[in-house]
Amino acid sequence: MPNVLVGQSGGPTSVINASLSGVVDSASKSKKIGRVLGMRFGIEGVLGDHLVDFAAEDPQVLKSLRHTPGSALGSSRLKLKDDQLPAVIKQLKKYDIRYLFMIGGNDTMDTINRTVKYAAEVGYELTGVGVPKTVDNDLFGTDHTPGFPSAARYVATSVLQAGILARDMQKVDQFVIFQTVGRSAGWLPASAAAARYQTGAPPHIILFPERAFDREAFLAAVKEAHRKHGFVSIVCGEGIRNADGSPVSASQTTDKFNNVEFGAMGGTSAAMILHRIISQEFGWRGEFQVTESLQMCAADRSLKLDVDEAYRCGAQAVKLALAGTSGVMVTMHRTNGKGESYAIDFGTAPLGEVANHERPMPANYITPDGFGVTKAFMDYINPLVGNLPQYVSLATKKSKA
Repeated sequence: MPNVLVGQSGGPTSVINASLSGVVDSASKSKKIGRVLGMRFGIEGVLGDHLVDFAAEDPQVLKSLRHTPGSALGSSRLKLKDDQLPAVIKQLKKYDIRYLFMIGGNDTMDTINRTVKYAAEVGYELTGVGVPKTVDNDLFGTDHTPGFPSAARYVATSVLQAGILARDMQKVDQFVIFQTVGRSAGWLPASAAAARYQTGAPPHIILFPERAFDREAFLAAVKEAHRKHGFVSIVCGEGIRNADGSPVSASQTTDKFNNVEFGAMGGTSAAMILHRIISQEFGWRGEFQVTESLQMCAADRSLKLDVDEAYRCGAQAVKLALAGTSGVMVTMHRTNGKGESYAIDFGTAPLGEVANHERPMPANYITPDGFGVTKAFMDYINPLVGNLPQYVSLATKKSKA
């Protein structure tokens, strides 16, 4: 019987191993499949002949894998070169791999797409199906990606709690900036809006990669928010850019010697640049919070909905492959959209289209001023993040003598 090979690539999510479990469980139960193998550290494991046999793993470990953070097989960001494809096919032949599954984002879908196409060119029968994964939520063709709901909840709860802290510390720190991951899509910073438990609650300003950063408009919004609330809560995507396309993290902000401070080269984040802009303009003290990959691995904040959907996506990939469907990525679409009626069904998107397209925030999800989200976005995000913690506030009415 033909064998299965599965791998994980790119940055992890808190539920990527649930998708892996879905593939392994479904493939192991099939009477049409022989061995179920995994590639260690993505496609590098194929090239380096480092595959693992899931039959040799402890059944209890495999059962617990669904709720384990990180990428259990190990990940990779290796960009597969054309001259490496023959070596990949050689390895697939060696292990009689006829079903190939990879869990990841755009680059991962590009890898599996090119492998399946090359296999067809050289006459090697190979069925390949991609399983979506990214906290950025920017994959083409799907309502959302496994991993995004949990990361969105991480952002929303972090901004909720940090906003309460900022409110109570406003006599010390006048502003706080929370930076999310996301190079070109604003889905994660937008999800912070779910933290608003009452009118005027944080976040007050959201900055999206889809909108050019306007320094003057931003400073005006900061000033107005401070006037209204006594402090300012700001959320930004790491990939926000200036009007000329340059990253804000590589801003023209200069040091005391008039030297330009660049982004990654100087270890500067967008949040750090925004912090400096506000401090220089208003003389305020504030803080920035850059959590980096914590949004990708916070299993303590993962959602049951997200874990279940991730698992089902993995199982659906196996179902598609056994039915003869190849060259596609599993997608999800809503059959019911809001609240308790929310439900999803599965579809497919061609791997080539997923690999070559990104999915930015729709224009109707962002307010005209570019600093907030619309009701349409809230209707989209609320069923995904679920109910957030409820906190109380003192009335703080001034007592009478």
